[in-house]
Amino acid sequence: MRSMILLLSLLLSLQCYSQETPDGMLLIKGGEFVMGKDTKDNASIYSPAHKVKLDSFYIDRYEVTNKQYLEFCKATDHRLPEFWNTDVFKSGESYPDYPVVGVSYGDALAYAKWAGKRLPTEAEWEYAARGGLKNKEYPNGNKWEYEKDKTKKSGWVNLIHPVGKHGAANSFGLFDMSGNVWEWVKDKYSPNYYKESSYNNPSGPETGTGRVLRGGSWHSGPMCKRVYYRKGLSPGWCDFAVGFRCVKDL
Repeated sequence: MRSMILLLSLLLSLQCYSQETPDGMLLIKGGEFVMGKDTKDNASIYSPAHKVKLDSFYIDRYEVTNKQYLEFCKATDHRLPEFWNTDVFKSGESYPDYPVVGVSYGDALAYAKWAGKRLPTEAEWEYAARGGLKNKEYPNGNKWEYEKDKTKKSGWVNLIHPVGKHGAANSFGLFDMSGNVWEWVKDKYSPNYYKESSYNNPSGPETGTGRVLRGGSWHSGPMCKRVYYRKGLSPGWCDFAVGFRCVKDL
């Protein structure tokens, strides 16, 4: 009887992993990792470091683009993003391969539902961003790859770039997990959540102010781009440096 149960379990597992990976997504095999980072007094919003175990999931290789988001708006009559067709923010039909910005948490949630996906949990996002690396600050190591345009120019310069066009993918094959645009994730935000986070597939606190953003942006300093850095914003907030990517259950 026990051997039959093991055989059935193996067959189900093989069936799960033999499913065709959705277009534009990558399979992230589940596992355990250390989330967050310890600080001297563990009073930081990203401490204490704690072990988390996740099931496997699919995640978008790139951030959702203007082109993809426009298709959603046309299909559902959803409102266009804030700043749409604004050249300085690289937003609109003229910039199809740039990440969509000017979207609220609710907008991101609506797109994900329409696409048959969902927003990643904070734990899934960090696990994917780390790319299997341990004790590293950024998706590809401990040194931040600065934006291409390092020149000092007069006035404000937008250094946002088309998805996948700046910097190498991490070890999982994911692009722009740090430094292009901030990304909305599913979890409610609580600065003290890591002190009580569950081990298996944590999905954030039951209560909290705002929703979590991850990854930093081209407009952020190197600290905000670290794989463990987190912040919260009102779910209704729309910003020129905030976008998102989606995940999908197996």
